[in-house]
Amino acid sequence: YDDMFRRLFAGHGDVEVTAYDAVNGELPMDASEADAWLTTGSRHSVNDDEPWIRDLEQFVREVAASGVPFVGICFGHQLIAKALGGTVVKSDRGWGVGLQEVEVSDDLGWGDSYRVLTSYQDQVDTLPPGAEILGWNDHCPVSVMGVRPNLLGLQGHPEFESAYSQALMESRRGTLIPVATVAGGLASLTEEP
Repeated sequence: YDDMFRRLFAGHGDVEVTAYDAVNGELPMDASEADAWLTTGSRHSVNDDEPWIRDLEQFVREVAASGVPFVGICFGHQLIAKALGGTVVKSDRGWGVGLQEVEVSDDLGWGDSYRVLTSYQDQVDTLPPGAEILGWNDHCPVSVMGVRPNLLGLQGHPEFESAYSQALMESRRGTLIPVATVAGGLASLTEEP
């Protein structure tokens, strides 16, 4: 995912992306090492009993206390919730795939809504203390979450391109993701994110 984010930020000359391999135990020494942090999606669940996930949760708590901006994408969104006392569950609505419309709070200044590519099974179920819902839809009631003053979580994948989303769905069709869910997700790709 770091390459996808490098492409996403390529037009912003003041953004330098440095990747850490959290799965293999590589984490920053201190929350102040960067001007801002971003945690990407993952094939893992924040509920997996893995030491690296617990270490990453601790880092999120340190960043939250430091005031340094932090954005969590998909797994990262769920990680913020879990690290700060919320809960994350496998959604009873099933997989969220393809392009989804997300309604947003006026507080964000993003307009009424936005379209984002998605691929997730877990969702934030209960917010951590002090968090607020900033974006939602019928499939994912906590699509965007803010924890003031410095954390923002997004369930969707702004770094995905439609071709990648399509390939991901097709590779999981009938194995991880039900055939009908993939068909709906593929049909949603007629619009641009």
